[in-house]
Amino acid sequence: MLEWKRMKTAFLALPLILLLIGQAACLPLLAPPLPPLTSTPAPPTQTATATVVWFPATATNTPFPTPTLPVTPTLDTRPGYGGLLFTDDFSDTQGWTQGQTGSGLVAFGKNELTLAVTRERGYLTSQRRNTKLSDFYLEITATPTICRGQDEYGLLLRTNGAGNLYRFSLTCDGRARLDRLYQGQASSPQPLQYFGTVPPGAPSQSRLAVQAQGRELSFYANDGFLFMVREPTLPSGGMGVFSRAAGPDVVTVSFSNLQVYEVKP
Repeated sequence: MLEWKRMKTAFLALPLILLLIGQAACLPLLAPPLPPLTSTPAPPTQTATATVVWFPATATNTPFPTPTLPVTPTLDTRPGYGGLLFTDDFSDTQGWTQGQTGSGLVAFGKNELTLAVTRERGYLTSQRRNTKLSDFYLEITATPTICRGQDEYGLLLRTNGAGNLYRFSLTCDGRARLDRLYQGQASSPQPLQYFGTVPPGAPSQSRLAVQAQGRELSFYANDGFLFMVREPTLPSGGMGVFSRAAGPDVVTVSFSNLQVYEVKP
């Protein structure tokens, strides 16, 4: 009897269970839970920067007007000469004074005249005989073989018997000058100065040149202009060569190939 009651109760509850199951089937499926929201920072906003102009445009430069200066004519230092007056190849041993003195020896070699100073601070000269010049252009070759420092060699110009003359000197350290001896007084119209065309030391060789026209005397060495002086003291005279020792050592210089020309008017 008890068993029958249990079955009856179960039978009566079955429709309710089925109803609940059907309602549950009609309910919508639950969506899976969403992930938690996270705060994602936005990308930084780029700030606009000014464009650098490396070569900015500038106003066109208008130069100031340059004043026109008068053109100064360039001094013509080239020698101007005419016909040949005479030439000397130093083959005539009677053409120049020579001999031995207390300062050394002046003697002829083969087509050259050699001045050998053997005395401390000695001084030698040789004059060309029967020669008198006023306006002229002259060239001569000087060849120092033993020479140093302030030892000197060169030309004597417009000489006379009273000891008046001009002395064109080259030194063995590359300098040149012009001295004047007049009435026993010495002066230097052109003091010692270095010139690029004057070779220092020895052995060496230089072609010396002089242009004399009135009071204007221009001097050259190895085709290079050295200097010009205006000297009215001695208008004419003879010519010669010299060498001088500045110290105790021997000085030897030879001269050759003399040429003398007229000067263009």
